[in-house]
Amino acid sequence: ERQALPAVALTADSTIMTAIGNDYDFDQIFARQVQALGQQNDVLVVMSTSGESRNALAAISAATRLGIKVVAIVGNGGSIGDSADIAIRIPSSSTPRIQEATVAVGHILCELTERQMFSASN
Repeated sequence: ERQALPAVALTADSTIMTAIGNDYDFDQIFARQVQALGQQNDVLVVMSTSGESRNALAAISAATRLGIKVVAIVGNGGSIGDSADIAIRIPSSSTPRIQEATVAVGHILCELTERQMFSASN
């Protein structure tokens, strides 16, 4: 047991994603949420197989304006990794391999966060 950490998956609320997509543009579905929920000292984790997802790039731009650090998990190409504070590049151009590695990297980041913030040894 440890202190709870706030975290939000910006993909989880289909109602907000549909509303933003319809009222603004689907390129803004994550940026608008970052603008509404993000605070300085937060971290935005962006995952993109292609590294070129316009909605992820818009979210990074919104996060940067708010002083939010950005970690990107991407494949070989694309500009998303270049826009992030930290880019974790999966050395592949195969979509399935990038997606599989992204899951593993996500688990590793969670474990490292646990160890760094809460001195967990498991």
